[in-house]
This record gives sequence, structure tokens and C-alpha cells, in this order.
Amino acid sequence: MEYYFYIKSFHLIFVITWFAGLFYIPRLFVYQIEAFHKPSPEKEILGKQLKLMAKRLWFIITWPSGILALFFGLILFYLNPTLVYQDWMQVKLVFVVLLFMYHFKTHQYYKQLQNDVVEKTSSFMRIWNEGATFILFAVVFLVILKSAINWIWGIVGIIVLGILIMLGFKIYKNIRAKNPDA
Repeated sequence: MEYYFYIKSFHLIFVITWFAGLFYIPRLFVYQIEAFHKPSPEKEILGKQLKLMAKRLWFIITWPSGILALFFGLILFYLNPTLVYQDWMQVKLVFVVLLFMYHFKTHQYYKQLQNDVVEKTSSFMRIWNEGATFILFAVVFLVILKSAINWIWGIVGIIVLGILIMLGFKIYKNIRAKNPDA
């Protein structure tokens, strides 16, 4: 069963790279949206470069990592089917479903921006950027604590984190209003 830990390691590696992509792509969306509102030729030059960066990140890192994380996760269930009956794992799987929903919605935003359809603001994307962070916190607490009851304390921590992030966002927004180059 030594290979189980290799499979688990690959699962974790691809979860990390998947999250890296999910953390960075909304940041690129912020820059794309802001570039869209700049005057020519800056708008076209930045837009073209940011689209290329987003495309590479999304299809070379993020999508493959998400698929491989899922693949190795399914192998882990195959090798240890009792995992699925543990309360903490069932809660974790709910968060995994939420993460895939976040991923698919992010893909919709990606396609819109690649087609120069700007329906969201850069402020919205800054907030959207935190979605994966909340899911990561929940999953890490669940995996480490391995308790469906103790994860409630993790959720309390996520709520506190959310409040702190929103306060930080408001402070940053005020700083940007006073100094647009910040």
C-alpha cells in the first residue's frame, strides 16, 4: 500500500496548483477589466497581453490541475473506499463540489473576457477572487481536524476571515480612491 502515499502526494500537488490558478485568474480578470477601460492604444496592448496570460494560466495550469486533482482523488477513494463514509469527508466533498462550481463560473467569466464582454467590475472580481480562499480554509480544516463537528469552528474562522477580507477590501478601495496608482 506504499503507492497510496504517492497517489495522495500527487493529489495534493495538483490541488495546490489548481488553487494557484484559481487564486491568480481572477486577479488577471481585474487587470483585464481595468485595461478595457483605458484609452487606445494602451487598451489593446494590455488587453492582448492579459488575454494571452489568462489563456495560458487557465488551460496550461488551472484546468489540467483540477482534472488531475479529481483523478487522483478518485483513485484514493478506489484504494480506500471507507473514506466516503466518514462524516468529515462527506462535508469535504460538499466543498469540493462548491469548488468545481466556482471553477465553472470562473470559466464563464474567462470566456466573456476573452471575447471582450465586460459585465463585471474590477471590484466584483476582487471579491470573487476570495471565493477559492474560503473553500481552501474549509477543506484544510476538515482534512486536518477530520471531524464534521469541529469543522464548525473552521467555518467560524472562515466567517471571521471573510469579515477581515471585506474590511481590507474597503480600506484598499478607500486608498485607491485617494491615490489611483496604489
